[in-house]
Amino acid sequence: MVKWLLLNQPLCGDKSERIQHSPRGILENVFILTAGPQVASNLAGKRIVIAGGSGFIGTSLANHLIHAGGEVTILSREPKRVTIPVKLAWQQWDARTLGSWSNVLNDAEALINLVGRSVNCIKSPDNKDLILRSRVEATNVLGQALRVVERPPATWVQMSTAHWYGDPPELVCAEDSPVGYGFAPDIAKAWENAFEESKLPQQRGVLLRTSFVIGRDQGAGGGALATLKLLAKLGLGGRVGRGTQGMSWIHEQDLNRIFEHCIVDSAAAGIYIASSPNPVSQVEFMKAVRKAIGMPIGLPAFEWMVRLGAPLVLRTDPELALYGRYVLPRRLMESGFQFDFPELDSALRDLGEQ
Repeated sequence: MVKWLLLNQPLCGDKSERIQHSPRGILENVFILTAGPQVASNLAGKRIVIAGGSGFIGTSLANHLIHAGGEVTILSREPKRVTIPVKLAWQQWDARTLGSWSNVLNDAEALINLVGRSVNCIKSPDNKDLILRSRVEATNVLGQALRVVERPPATWVQMSTAHWYGDPPELVCAEDSPVGYGFAPDIAKAWENAFEESKLPQQRGVLLRTSFVIGRDQGAGGGALATLKLLAKLGLGGRVGRGTQGMSWIHEQDLNRIFEHCIVDSAAAGIYIASSPNPVSQVEFMKAVRKAIGMPIGLPAFEWMVRLGAPLVLRTDPELALYGRYVLPRRLMESGFQFDFPELDSALRDLGEQ
């Protein structure tokens, strides 16, 4: 039975919970809530359309839904791949303008939208524009397409981000916690507003504020975890900056099951945090990564090193490493969802197995 950790600390404006950093970086002063029964899945004969399904998350999700009995159609800006599963169809689009691709939405059981330019980049003006436009334009045009097909899907599951909450250093956020400050929260607000304006009035809409996803390379890269493992193997997987910044994470299998849960459970609606119930600090996360790969040494990186090295060497934004957040999936747990990998050590151990 999965244990859900809730903090016995004062709330921030009755919306957020406060975290205490112990020497091991775990949550203290907690009580335990056990999860209820699991919703049985039945995707046999159901067709799901995944917009932006050719990336790291989408490839994993498509494989999961197919193994659960569903039929999947991918909307992608990439050309059709040579080898794809029998139950996987591929439809090219530009994620911006309405076209004949909209026909794939007709008679579909659900629409899942994952479209968004990766934030793992240097935040130049051009990249910032792409990060925003890729999300908002794709969401808007999906809404237009839903209004021209005769039988649109009854359910729309929309990807969002836990960056909605900004980078509070000690607060633990739940679904109803206030929005944060900065570029990433502004992107999240624009993305979610586009979804609310685009979904049909009669459509069941589910919005997933997703944390850092850890998973395998299934043909579309291994995500950010692959980079962190490489750094750890080089002996660089130690404390970054203060090391107390939150790293909320989720195993790809649990994220895939959350999407499935949102499709089959007619009671699922509104905003959910898609993250493990056990967030950790950055220093604890990298300690677990080093343990998983058998590297005893992890040299620290001071803030000035990260601000210099991240854009020059890794071609990415240093603030992705220097800041973070602690989030808890309160609504999922209250709905009875049970995580297969609620603990980081077991999640990394599973991903290390071939």
